[in-house]
Amino acid sequence: MLKILNYPEYVSPDVLKAFGKTHGVEIELTTFNTMEDAISKLRTPGASFDVWFPTPDVIGKAAVGKLLLPLNKTYLGNLANAWPQLQSPFYDDGSRYSVPYCAYTSGVGYRADEVSAGFGYGLLWDPAYKGKAYLIDDHREGLALAMLKNGSREINTEDPVKIKQAGTWLSELVPLMNIKTGIAAYQLVAEGQATVHHCWSGDMINAQSYLPKGVDADVLGYWYPSDDLGVVGTDSMAVPASASKPVLAHMLLDHLLDPAVAQENFSFTGYQPALSAITPEKMVTDEFVTEGLKSAIVTPDVYARSQQIFQISPAAEAVWLDTWSQFKAGQ
Repeated sequence: MLKILNYPEYVSPDVLKAFGKTHGVEIELTTFNTMEDAISKLRTPGASFDVWFPTPDVIGKAAVGKLLLPLNKTYLGNLANAWPQLQSPFYDDGSRYSVPYCAYTSGVGYRADEVSAGFGYGLLWDPAYKGKAYLIDDHREGLALAMLKNGSREINTEDPVKIKQAGTWLSELVPLMNIKTGIAAYQLVAEGQATVHHCWSGDMINAQSYLPKGVDADVLGYWYPSDDLGVVGTDSMAVPASASKPVLAHMLLDHLLDPAVAQENFSFTGYQPALSAITPEKMVTDEFVTEGLKSAIVTPDVYARSQQIFQISPAAEAVWLDTWSQFKAGQ
């Protein structure tokens, strides 16, 4: 039994099934909703997992906490397919404990048949879309959006004054837009319940599968800034220290870094593998995305110029959470 710990719906069942069949092993998938939940599962006495999908901000903590095995690169020939800057990323020098999985940006998904001008974060402040506007239900993403919309790049600030100012900016959206929060942009925009939705790029790619019968994918659009006022992120793959099949775990990591396998996985998750072979032009040519969703494909250049949400101190995290809670209480 090869045991995997991952977010729900974040790896293709067909890809896992094919890997298991090739290697004569059953695969068991355990899911989590937050990194805190995942780490709790890893720390459970007697628990054993072979592959885990962590975010970069927790890799250092997990390594220090003896929750990860150092990777054996002799099993990871396909790591060369990843973006060059992710073959030895800033958050895991030398890819000692992780390899890259998916990349994404945080932008604005919209219905192109209802939105034709005014693209930018300001779409979420446009009264024309009142009652049909949503924010990502995440305290760091939501408050960072308000900061970036108002020209601040300090999305990892620990200054309570700046954090609370972001909360004040967000609160403008309650009377102005009757703003809602959620993480189902792929469904809400596709079905027309949301006209504009702060979302992750993968949500809009995935939304193509949620369109009602007869509705063309050209109704979906995604905006991301062309300067450095945008949020980008990556998720990773790692082998927990509790792994009972570490060699096979390495082989699965390498399998998911194969471009053909990664693209098949992409077709299920909507979230893009951080591989050099996955380009906006190729995705449009292969009719994987429409021209209107070309901006949802992340490139190494976009990754390099954009902002990232990092781990902050517990005290600062508490201020971010409290500010977000006050905003949501006012909805």
